[in-house]
Amino acid sequence: MQSLKRIGLILIWLAGIAFVFAAANKNDPYLISLRGTGNIALATASVVAAVLLIRRGYWRRGVAGRALILLWCLPLPSMLGAHAAFEWRKQRVLRADAAQVQSLGKHFIVGYSSFPDVSVLAEKGLISGVYITKHNVAGSSATRLKEEISALQAKRRAAGQRPLIVAADQEGGIVSHLAPPLTKLPALSTLASLTPDVRAEKAEAFGRTHGQELAALGVTLNLAPVLDIRPELKRNRFDFNTLIGRRAISDDPTVVAEIARAYVSGLEASGVGAAVKHFPGLGRVRADTHHFSADLDTPLDELGASDWIPFRKVLAGSKAQLMIGHVTLTSVDPDRAASHSKRVVDGIIRKKWNYQGVVMTDDLVMGAIYQRNVCTAVVEALNAGVDLLLVAFDGTQFYRIFTCAMAASAEGRLDAAMSGDGETRLNGAFPVD
Repeated sequence: MQSLKRIGLILIWLAGIAFVFAAANKNDPYLISLRGTGNIALATASVVAAVLLIRRGYWRRGVAGRALILLWCLPLPSMLGAHAAFEWRKQRVLRADAAQVQSLGKHFIVGYSSFPDVSVLAEKGLISGVYITKHNVAGSSATRLKEEISALQAKRRAAGQRPLIVAADQEGGIVSHLAPPLTKLPALSTLASLTPDVRAEKAEAFGRTHGQELAALGVTLNLAPVLDIRPELKRNRFDFNTLIGRRAISDDPTVVAEIARAYVSGLEASGVGAAVKHFPGLGRVRADTHHFSADLDTPLDELGASDWIPFRKVLAGSKAQLMIGHVTLTSVDPDRAASHSKRVVDGIIRKKWNYQGVVMTDDLVMGAIYQRNVCTAVVEALNAGVDLLLVAFDGTQFYRIFTCAMAASAEGRLDAAMSGDGETRLNGAFPVD
C-alpha cells in the first residue's frame, strides 16, 4: 500500500510538471489542440488539482507538500504569460510601419482559422496569400468558403492591395483536403500503368476537374502535383505525415514527368496555377520532415539522371511554380535545408537550371524547420531567392515568423537585390487584375 502511495505521488508530480510545460508552451504548433477550450480545460484542471491537494492536507505536510501545491498553481500564470507574449508579438506586427510590412508581406502565404484575424493581415498587406485546407471547410459548404474568399478579395481591393494568392492542397488520393465538398479524385499514381496516350488524357482531365472546382471557389494555386520518385514499399515507421510512397506517381521518372505535365496542363487550362513539389525530392528520404530533419546524401549526378527529371521537364514545359522542401542536400549544403540554402536555390535552381519562376517553401511550421531556428531559416530563405514562405499548419505562427523578417529588415540583413528579383517574379506570376 505504501508503495502504491509513493507511485501515486510521483505521478502527481510528473503530471504537474507536464501541465506547467504545456501551459508555458501553449502556442507551440504541437500543442495546437490545446487552443480555445483546451486552454480552459487545462487551467480549470490545474486549479481543481491544487484545491484538492489543499483539501487533502498537503499544505500541512511541510516543504514538499507546499511545493506540490504551488506546482499545480503554476499552469495558470504560465498560460497567461505565454498568451501575453503572443499578443505582444502580434501587436508589434500589426502596428509596424506600413511600407516595411508591405515590402515583406508580399513573401508570405498563411493558413488561418480566424476570418477576422486574416482579414486584418490581408487589408494591411502583411501577407501575399492565404492557404485553405480541411478545417476551413469542416462543417461548412463550398458556397460558404467561396463567399469567405470573395470577402477577403473585396477587402483586399478596398485597401488598394493586389489580389490574394489563394492556395490549396488538392493532389488527389490521400491528400484531398477540400474533398468534400469538392470531388475526391484518385491519386495520379492510379494512372501510371495505363498506356502513354491514355494516362496523359486522363491526367489532364484530373487537372481540369481539380482546376475547375478550385477556380469556382476562388482558389488560384494548387500545391500539386507531387514529383517525388516513389520509394521502396518499406517505409519508416515514424513517417506519420509525409507518406510519399502513397502520394508519389511512380518510381519511373519519365512516367512521373508525363503524368504531371498533363495534370498541370489541365490545371492551367482552368485558370489555376500549379506548384510542383518537393524539390530536391523526398523519395530517397526516410525521415518525416513534418517532425524531423532529413538528409539527402545521393550524388548530384544520380539525382540529375533520375529524381530531378520530372522537375526539369515540368518546369520547362509549363508555368508551374516550384515548392522546395526541408531536406538537406548534403553534397551541396550540409549545414542547412534546401528550403533556405542559397547554394541550392540560387546556385542550382536559378543559375544552373535557369529557372526564373516562383520558388516557395514547404510549410515553415514543420518540425525540420520550426523546431530548429526558424528565424535564421526565414532570413536565409529570403536571401537565397525564395519568393514565397508558407506558414500553413498553424497560421498563428505567422506573427513569430514575420517578426523575424522585420528584425532582419530593420538591421539591414536582407539582400535588397534578391528582394527586387523576387518582386519581379511575383509580379510576372501573379499580375494585378
